[in-house]
Amino acid sequence: MAFDRVKKYFDSVGMGDKVMQFDVSSATVAEAAAAIGCQPCRIAKTLSFRADGDVVLIVAAGDVKIDNAKYKAQFKTKAKMLTYDEAEECIGHAVGGVCPFAVNDGVKVYLDASLRRFDTVYPACGSSSSAIELTVPQLELHSGSLGWVDVCKQI
Repeated sequence: MAFDRVKKYFDSVGMGDKVMQFDVSSATVAEAAAAIGCQPCRIAKTLSFRADGDVVLIVAAGDVKIDNAKYKAQFKTKAKMLTYDEAEECIGHAVGGVCPFAVNDGVKVYLDASLRRFDTVYPACGSSSSAIELTVPQLELHSGSLGWVDVCKQI
């Protein structure tokens, strides 16, 4: 189970007690913000794409969406999201719980500049009813990010 993999990872780095599980869904930005009690913009949503055969995750603020022109300029290909069925197989996490932690080998993770305005953000933890509060430097460290990109625009 994806949640267990993520929890095990955070246990191994002494942060397992920060992982939250909810009795309600946190699968969408709005649901996660309601479960946590924060503004939707502070949800660090993870969007999944296929780029020239690679699986690419973009972690972005909850109040932005992919800007197709910026994405194409960054990755030299059109933004093509993984399908619902592809997500779990390619990433290791099902839609609703996709996060940048404990992902399958070869998955490339990038952080979008939209997150830099926050001290802390809340990404999911592998299930549709979980999250963790991390500082942006902690997110950068624990996500295994390959770097920062600017591929989003305000909704």
